[in-house]
Amino acid sequence: MNPRFLLLFAAGAIFGFGLALSGMTDPGRVVGFLDVAGAWDPALLFVMGGAVSTIGLGVVIWRKLRGNAGWFGTKLPAREEDPIDRRLVLGSLVFGIGWGISGFCPGPAIANLASWRTEALIFVPAMAVGMLLARVGFKADCD
Repeated sequence: MNPRFLLLFAAGAIFGFGLALSGMTDPGRVVGFLDVAGAWDPALLFVMGGAVSTIGLGVVIWRKLRGNAGWFGTKLPAREEDPIDRRLVLGSLVFGIGWGISGFCPGPAIANLASWRTEALIFVPAMAVGMLLARVGFKADCD
């Protein structure tokens, strides 16, 4: 079996296990986090803080040891001087609005497909269509 596939599968399984263990597959937890004026639930803040600090530290260490060389002959993206552009801002807005309305972001939504949760069965295809539309809409910017 392809080692790259095994690594990706393991990373996805660990990610899914972490989502389930932290309760972040429940859209109610996410909506509770976004409800800062009501019954605010800070659990997602701690999950995100742990994830961001882990990947941040990992990338710093990796770049010190390997530079921009990624795994399996890939290359890590170089830092841009101004990475904030129109595409990033629009994508962030669409992601945030969809996340706030549905309580799902892509990882938990895909994890919820396994339980045949109705919201996920609606959200994931809608997300896929949105991704395809974004790819077509921003194609001119990418060329």
